[in-house]
Amino acid sequence: MQIDGCTALVTGANRGIGLGFVRQLLKQGAKRVYVASRSIADANEIVKEAPDKLIALELDVTQPSQVTLATQRCTDVNLLINNAGVYLGETLMEAETMAAMRLEMEVNYFGVVAMCRAFAPILKQNGGGAIGNINSAGGIISSPIMGGYSPSKFASRSATACIRAELEPSGILVTALIVGAVDTRMAAAVIGAKAKPEDIAQQGLFAIKNNIDEWDTDPMAINVRAKLALDPKAMEAMMKKRLESGVLNTAESTKIY
Repeated sequence: MQIDGCTALVTGANRGIGLGFVRQLLKQGAKRVYVASRSIADANEIVKEAPDKLIALELDVTQPSQVTLATQRCTDVNLLINNAGVYLGETLMEAETMAAMRLEMEVNYFGVVAMCRAFAPILKQNGGGAIGNINSAGGIISSPIMGGYSPSKFASRSATACIRAELEPSGILVTALIVGAVDTRMAAAVIGAKAKPEDIAQQGLFAIKNNIDEWDTDPMAINVRAKLALDPKAMEAMMKKRLESGVLNTAESTKIY
């Protein structure tokens, strides 16, 4: 997959990691980038940064009609970045209703699958290309404090592997990008060091360019995986401690034994 000259679509592209991908794609020579957001006004603001290469797209990945319209408009895409995600900060047992966890699953899992299903024929038609699914360290270690978010990311990661197998004969690379703590609005309550969104995007595009199936994009993600492999019970205990304290602290996850 070559980033230089590609045509990309980034969901949730108006801020955070999605905006980091938009800017990094421009730096690396993308021909065109569809800036997808639930708010067309927010997308239009981003387009002002490079109006000759950026195109605003109103897209809620949980709305089938909007996904269909996106496929009709974006027929030249050969790189799809599934970044749109939601974290509502409720736990599974204490939440008054299951509404929050249902929405997290709708966006973080079903939204990803819906976009892959919709755009796979377009990618195949355009010669193959790639899909990058933004996943989470919460998708490789269960995080009780993250309620429905962590399970939704487990589901998304599993789906990415299944989709990869299905699409391999079409010449489509499907990459899971594992993200830890990033300086975004979603991680505002996280204490400690956080990676920059554009650095996450740079790592993500590195993985895509090098045909890597799954890639840890930042120190927290790398060390969560290492600690999990070294001592799963210790990691489970640490996740329980976070639940009891109500605090996510990156220092605990980035410190190597």
